[in-house]
Amino acid sequence: MENFQKLKELVSSIEKEAQAFYEKGNKAAGTRLRNGMQEVKTIATDIRKEVTEIKNKEK
Repeated sequence: MENFQKLKELVSSIEKEAQAFYEKGNKAAGTRLRNGMQEVKTIATDIRKEVTEIKNKEK
């Protein structure tokens, strides 16, 4: 559950970068957004592994 909380906080933190990029055309914010999205991908993968591991232990 810890990774899920990290994911929620990360998405929240990069929301302002998304707004700056899409609404104001700030290219530097776009770079920060891409980096944040890469972190989202990494954490999401970790969550998937964790869920699979827990699910398989229950069998």
